[in-house]
Amino acid sequence: MTFVSALEPKPVWSHFDTILTIPRASKDEERMRRHVIAAARAAGCDHAVDAAGNVVVRKPASAGREGAPVTILQSHLDMVQEKNADVAFDFRTDAIVPRREGAHLYATGTTLGSDNGIGVAAMLAVMDSTDLAHGPLELLFTIDEETGLTGAAQLDASLLAGRRLINLDSEEEGILYVGCAGGGDMRLSLGVTAAGTGSGDRAVTVALRGLKGGHSGCDIHLQRGNAVCLLARALWAAHAGAPFRLARLEGGSAHNAIPREAFATI
Repeated sequence: MTFVSALEPKPVWSHFDTILTIPRASKDEERMRRHVIAAARAAGCDHAVDAAGNVVVRKPASAGREGAPVTILQSHLDMVQEKNADVAFDFRTDAIVPRREGAHLYATGTTLGSDNGIGVAAMLAVMDSTDLAHGPLELLFTIDEETGLTGAAQLDASLLAGRRLINLDSEEEGILYVGCAGGGDMRLSLGVTAAGTGSGDRAVTVALRGLKGGHSGCDIHLQRGNAVCLLARALWAAHAGAPFRLARLEGGSAHNAIPREAFATI
């Protein structure tokens, strides 16, 4: 465990601290699913798993609230897994290393996974709480949100009795969302002519690093630089003064994350 477990409210942050140690790539959430199921059993709550792999945990109402309507809390189990190129890290086995800067929590050289790990942590804290007043709860943990929302699309709704839902995958507390950020995929092909290198040619790698990055939907209006676009502009300008041949250009690893770094070989 890390310093994160000591943050307040401790029930939420201690769960999040544990989540930092659990691999949970999109389409590979099995270990995170097992963790949720184990927590449900420890809390004495019934659970069900549908064919897609979504988990529903049912927590009975607290005393005196049995007649209240069922409320669904929802979060997703997977995370965007990105790291800086110079960081030695394997998301399949390594625990995310948190660091604190003022009032903000970051990861060291990787994504933190607070999207949506903090929502999962909040629901786990509710699940094992004994001092909250609440009506019947259904805690819905969906899979594969980051690469297509397939868990939500394939959800077996017959597992749910509730008709009101609170989604815990939003960006800010106290804000009501009535829409969403969309995205689209585009596949481009460009005809090129391959050429060999001369005896006096030398390959040079050009790297652009250290950009802020962010969510390609929610942060796209903040004018954050896209490392791939910026590097391409720099190469275009450099080529005008000193012609070269481009052998490689790459950057970014997730369709919903603004690239923080890009690389070219010329």
